[in-house]
Amino acid sequence: MSEAGRVLIVDDDEDILVAARLLLKRQGIQCHTESRPDRIPQLLKDGQFDAVLLDMNFAIGANTGREGFQWLKRIVEIDPTLSVVLITAYGDVGTAVEAMKQGAADFVLKPWQNERLVATLSSALKLTASKREAQTADARAKELATAADGTGQAIVGTAPAMLRVFQLIDRAAPTQANVLILGENGTGKEVIAREIHRRSSRADRIFLSVDLGAVTETLFESELFGHRKGAFTDAKEDRVGRLVAANGGTLFLDEIGNLPLYLQAKLLTVLERREVVPVGGTRPMPIDVRLISATNMPPEQLGREDVFRQDLLYRINTVELTLPPLRDRPEDIPTLLEHFIGLYARKYNMPRKRVSADALARLMSYRWPGNVRALRHAVERAMILSAGDVLEAEDFSLPSTAGQPAAATVAHSPAIVATDADSPAGGLHLDTFDLEAVEREVIRRALEKHQGNISHTAHELGITRTSLYRRMEKHGL
Repeated sequence: MSEAGRVLIVDDDEDILVAARLLLKRQGIQCHTESRPDRIPQLLKDGQFDAVLLDMNFAIGANTGREGFQWLKRIVEIDPTLSVVLITAYGDVGTAVEAMKQGAADFVLKPWQNERLVATLSSALKLTASKREAQTADARAKELATAADGTGQAIVGTAPAMLRVFQLIDRAAPTQANVLILGENGTGKEVIAREIHRRSSRADRIFLSVDLGAVTETLFESELFGHRKGAFTDAKEDRVGRLVAANGGTLFLDEIGNLPLYLQAKLLTVLERREVVPVGGTRPMPIDVRLISATNMPPEQLGREDVFRQDLLYRINTVELTLPPLRDRPEDIPTLLEHFIGLYARKYNMPRKRVSADALARLMSYRWPGNVRALRHAVERAMILSAGDVLEAEDFSLPSTAGQPAAATVAHSPAIVATDADSPAGGLHLDTFDLEAVEREVIRRALEKHQGNISHTAHELGITRTSLYRRMEKHGL
């Protein structure tokens, strides 16, 4: 097939077929001619065409165009991306309008002007290419969304608190309402957001996640709104913002509580107007996104005007979900263990393993500061490192004091004596060189100071969020 495209010409007049074929051949367009319209379905099945030039009347003496409209409808059903140009000697404005309504790309009268026919078919070929490119992009977006959802994350739980969450998901997901998800780090806020998207009318569109805790204030507008080339020093090309990229789908804003007030105002303006102006641009771009937000900020702090704009809060929390920490639903731990064991058995191609009674008791009594995320990592590590078919308590790398309150652990540690709780590292007197205990206490205090906010804690400690998560797991925080 030539780059110019391939055209199927259907007409019962042999002279028309020859004239059209010779004309288009000179333009580098490949043609296949057919005098019998009943062969159209088989031809479209056997060959790849980029446009169809279709006569509207085939029966002797016919001039209503009814046959042409019937075959136009059939072609569109077979391949919606295929552009169809209708030709007839009995045309008027009404017929042309009806042809366009029924899906025709254009309408040409016989006898045609050569330049007009070539221009019309060239436009039809370009239209087909655009439709197929959009179809491919849409298919890729669906595949990416499917791949992103297939990460092994699932909503598991039978505890009363989780059953209430499931009920709210059932009611909210089919609507277009904005959702705010509250909960500690590791409770599965993004998993819930993906489930809401999966059950919504936008399920076949994109789900885009943005961690606002990882976006610097200076890049916030560029990241969410996009920018034009030359808008600032490093803007070497146009960039589409996340709000536009998620158009038609769902945008998940994680750690929204981290936004400073002046950026909250800008986000509110965009949500109210439902349009965004890229940095350095002048023309607003309309957006249609369903917003799901999440934060680990306590509700009482979120309700303070000096922390979070209340008008923005009203905009994003049409429906509010609160995820319980794992320590408040220990009855779900056995089910979660089964789910994660099965997940990693498949991932690493190994047999399923069972958990010993002692290990299960330890796991259920542990307070899991890292919640479901920490449990999942503990199971993965145990599946990899365990030598037998039974997972013992030591395979999960739990602290020796698992099940005891964190405060008791610190109080009985001979390595440190706390005298100043205002600074994460201040007032620590080393009685021994137990640096592990010192590190644990520093991280614990920093987390308390910032009320569990991972981004702020990591910033104060001078480490990345990933490093902080790793150290929290190591110390059972």
